Amino acid sequence: MLIPELPQYLTNLGGAEYKGLIISLFTLTAMVSRPFSGKLADTIGRVPVIIVGSVVCFGCSLVYPLLTGVAGFMLLRLIHGFSTGFTPTGTAAYLSDVIPAERRGEAMGLFGTFGSLGMAGGPALGGALGNSFGLEAVFYCSSAFGLVSVLILMGIKETLNEKHKYGIGLLKVSKQDLFEPRVLAPCVVMVLLGFSYGTSITLIPDFGEFVGIRNKGLILTYMTIASLFIRLIGGRASDRYGRQPVLLVCAFFIVVSMLVIGFAQTGLQLIIGFTLYGLANGTSSPTLIAWATDLSDPKFRGRGVASVYIFMELGIGIGALLSGTIYGNESSRFLLVFSMCAVLAGLAVLYLLFRRRVSQGISA
Repeated sequence: MLIPELPQYLTNLGGAEYKGLIISLFTLTAMVSRPFSGKLADTIGRVPVIIVGSVVCFGCSLVYPLLTGVAGFMLLRLIHGFSTGFTPTGTAAYLSDVIPAERRGEAMGLFGTFGSLGMAGGPALGGALGNSFGLEAVFYCSSAFGLVSVLILMGIKETLNEKHKYGIGLLKVSKQDLFEPRVLAPCVVMVLLGFSYGTSITLIPDFGEFVGIRNKGLILTYMTIASLFIRLIGGRASDRYGRQPVLLVCAFFIVVSMLVIGFAQTGLQLIIGFTLYGLANGTSSPTLIAWATDLSDPKFRGRGVASVYIFMELGIGIGALLSGTIYGNESSRFLLVFSMCAVLAGLAVLYLLFRRRVSQGISA
């Protein structure tokens, strides 16, 4: 709900030149908090970690309308990142506890489908509320959704068998808590593909305005609707054909979609590009999470999931920061920025091909 309206909100506060920080600051905190959320999910439980993220989402959305300066906005974006740093980590670990391994891709696809419902409806609702009632209505409505999610979570049964009581010592993170080496491969692919997502959600509002689309949330809605329809199919495909072959196809189509977006001159062309990207990203995300849980030690699934999310946030944050900086409110640079995304997605294709060739050589 907030993403389409935040660039204009920051401009109103006098910080138009900091648009690239809207996403990158959020993902920075999310990335830094992942080792803590992964450790806590493996010690005090999955459900408390999920709830923390929802509470932060509720509180931050409530505070946005009270801000009057750029510095306060930036600080709140940092705090807001804890919502993404905690909730998805706990949720993915929770799902891996209750779903059989042979249906993990399907389960992550189903989870992503419901996430896409929110991602599809949120931007359109946020854009409509912003246009009709102003930005404050968007923030308060977002906060209300956060509160509802907290209430729902209160009734969920914990799945972690050996729980520890919370203590300040659990917040001490050691080297091994920072990264799970078993999930290196999905982490590499995630950071390369995450760059495209960070760039997309940062520049969608301005690109949409450039081609004449008034409701800036609609493009993101098209993208997420496409993601919504493909997630179940993509998850099942990764269970059947393997994680890496499916990811190889996804990465290739992300390359194509980034080029289509970069060359877009009309609203229809831009929507086609982002719809194609939504199809590819909607399959790659659950497949990467399922691949990470496949490779993780069952005792440290929280850490494994947190690791792959760290690299996701790294890719998104760098993509948002660099794209915002290079773009610099110059529409002539859209092609350059999205061509960079295509190159990095192409590197993901090459990496997956290399891994496949190496594995085939070993098996031979």
